[in-house]
Amino acid sequence: MPTPPNETLLATVAAPVSTETEVKRSRFLAHLSPVTSVDEATSVIADRRRSFWDARHHCTALVVGPSGDVQRSSDDGEPAGTAGAPLLDVLRKQHLTDAVVVVTRYFGGTLLGSGGLIRAYSGAAALAVASAHRVERRYMTRVSVAVPHAEAGRLVALLHAWAAQHGAVMGTPHYAEQAVLRLDVADAELDLLDADLAAATGGATLASRGERRVVDVP
Repeated sequence: MPTPPNETLLATVAAPVSTETEVKRSRFLAHLSPVTSVDEATSVIADRRRSFWDARHHCTALVVGPSGDVQRSSDDGEPAGTAGAPLLDVLRKQHLTDAVVVVTRYFGGTLLGSGGLIRAYSGAAALAVASAHRVERRYMTRVSVAVPHAEAGRLVALLHAWAAQHGAVMGTPHYAEQAVLRLDVADAELDLLDADLAAATGGATLASRGERRVVDVP
């Protein structure tokens, strides 16, 4: 089923985070990273394996795609269902996508049992997620506003204030023959932007609507 135009999508994380927990002398090093593809996630996993080459297990889970359509996990030698699946469950319950979590385990000499492993891996992933900066995503429409250079400063300030008030996201202006100001706007706010822009410029400036796209909302 397609996502309704203004519905909030799955979120992601802004930057990689690493955390560590200890359970009965076993160390669990969790690394959560944003990714844009399965290949990028695979690269993150390989890097963690290289960095902690002497660890016994590197258990993983990843979710990729705007709707989280691609999901994979690995127990990496732990008993089936005790590591990869719990890690993936954390990502899904937190409504995250375009993210990979790797939990590296240094065995402490005490067996944890299936229940203990599930709790330990879930807890390690949950701590990493809690430590990350969450980035929400929405469908928005890209809007362009072309203005003379002499008006650019005033319109940039106006649109920045408008975006902050209406949940829009300002892009980087492009300067050529005219200044082209860009922002991503929720569908429900498009008509209001047109009205406010017309009021601020005496009807001299119009917004051009472009593609609908997935936007990270700070």
